[in-house]
Amino acid sequence: MSSLRLHSLDLCCFIFVTNWQYLKSNLLLLGRCVQGGMPGSVRLRDNKILQRIMVRQAEEKRLYGAICAAPAVVLMPWGLHKGRKITCHPSFIGDLPTFRAVESNVQVSGELTTSRGPGTVFQFALSFVEQLFGPHSVEDVDSTLIDAGLERSTEVNRVEWPFDHKPQVLIPIANGSEEMEIIMLVDILRRANINVVLASVDKSTNIVGSQRMKIVADKCILGASDSKYDLIIIPGGPGGAERLHRSTTLKKLLKEQKQASRMYGGICYSPLILQKQGLLQVFFQTKNS
Repeated sequence: MSSLRLHSLDLCCFIFVTNWQYLKSNLLLLGRCVQGGMPGSVRLRDNKILQRIMVRQAEEKRLYGAICAAPAVVLMPWGLHKGRKITCHPSFIGDLPTFRAVESNVQVSGELTTSRGPGTVFQFALSFVEQLFGPHSVEDVDSTLIDAGLERSTEVNRVEWPFDHKPQVLIPIANGSEEMEIIMLVDILRRANINVVLASVDKSTNIVGSQRMKIVADKCILGASDSKYDLIIIPGGPGGAERLHRSTTLKKLLKEQKQASRMYGGICYSPLILQKQGLLQVFFQTKNS
């Protein structure tokens, strides 16, 4: 079982965005730990050590935050919402005091910052970067992520994707792969009821991403190679992409994927790897013909 089930999209994006500089313990984050929010938030709420840390954080007027279910499920029982405007996931907004509840994506109120959930995590994380380092730092970080408001690329070779079965997707990963591009893909595709297999090309299913986040794959690539996939997606991160490129098993899977006219793709650095393997040639020829 992948450890992504124990990490939320909220937590992944926050770690990636804020990890670009050392925060010197000025900030403590409460985020969901399980998809759906409630199991992780309840466990956080019941952890007495974490409660003492959070209370001390607030008493010393240092930054702290919560996202999704955590503002209502965790902060309120600890009394850390008092005197603050606060937001949370729409499913829990009714649990907040009406005179404190705000239906905004991100709410900064003194040292406390709250946010609504996975869809607002970029704004949530960047708000802390701005509070800690100023607006110019936000621009620096935001530029490395590529603005989400950019228009989608035009489809050169449009492919219909009809299914009479549950789609099977393979996401190969390696040490040095970009965590956000792994976890966001897995999170969203699984929410869409797609069967996603996370496979490590390294000797162990335990990998360490480019931002030093530990991820446990479902299986090693050899164990995943007996199945056919409707889609193979390669995440980026220069170090990870190069390790993926060196995997003979993955090369074989990608070659078979192309020969069978099944879909495959890459993000960030990984299209360069696809190009090295001759897997982008047909697209460039069609575009230029």
